[in-house]
Amino acid sequence: MSARPLTIEKPWQRWLIRLGVFVAMSILCIPGLWVVLTAFRPNIEILARPPIWIPQNPTLSNFQGIFGLLPEQQQGLPVARYFLNSLVISLTSTAVAILVGMMGGYAFARYRFKAKSALFVSFMLSRTVPGIALSLPLFIVWSRLGILDTSFGLILVYLAINIPFTIWLTDGFFRQIPVDLSEAAQIDGCTRWQAFWRIEFPLARSGLASAAIFAFLTSWNEYALASQLTRTTASKTMPVGLMDFTAQFTVDWAGMSAMAVLIIVPALVLTFVVQKHLIAGLTFGGVK
Repeated sequence: MSARPLTIEKPWQRWLIRLGVFVAMSILCIPGLWVVLTAFRPNIEILARPPIWIPQNPTLSNFQGIFGLLPEQQQGLPVARYFLNSLVISLTSTAVAILVGMMGGYAFARYRFKAKSALFVSFMLSRTVPGIALSLPLFIVWSRLGILDTSFGLILVYLAINIPFTIWLTDGFFRQIPVDLSEAAQIDGCTRWQAFWRIEFPLARSGLASAAIFAFLTSWNEYALASQLTRTTASKTMPVGLMDFTAQFTVDWAGMSAMAVLIIVPALVLTFVVQKHLIAGLTFGGVK
């Protein structure tokens, strides 16, 4: 006896579900909205009690301040350097993770070899270890190797985090592509490599795009390990740079919010640019 698909026939049930989704999304989005609005408030509105939701006197002085562009402020923070560090580290780790993860996922999906299941499970188990639990061992090892407080050291850490996850995602994508397509291409004269690039890779491109987004956001937003393995401006990332706005007794909420917006914007832009591929990748193989 086949299971009947779940259908919602009554209008009030549909509206109840929509209301629940709206409430849940509002709870998730309100903190981010508050940060964005705070970035455009003057200090007097930020510290006002009761809180002022909509900025009454919007200003860009908070963004000018973190770059040292205000007349009364002699020097700002090296935000441009932090942004460049984050961009280089995130793009490099994402590119390498996708390349290695694509090859690993394809190997797990298409080939049979000894200890295949055990190796795949070991990759997945590596994701169960909290990153912060590795901060002290990594700090000791990286300091002895001489790569502490370097972009290269942070890229290695993010590769170790992203590659197992990318292998798991791409393995599922390649399994949904019929192997008959590759075999037919090889019968027509293609090599195994040509069959992959001309047939299988274009079909899995949407899935690879979604894997790249997850890898990039993981590297771009990560704070715990970056705060332990970086010390100077030469290697600090944007999330670590947020702590420059905290002092012993005060917090520069205006500057911190402005820099938080600079962290959010690239991730949002990238997500919207590849939105089509992201949605296709998340639903890849969902319907036969």
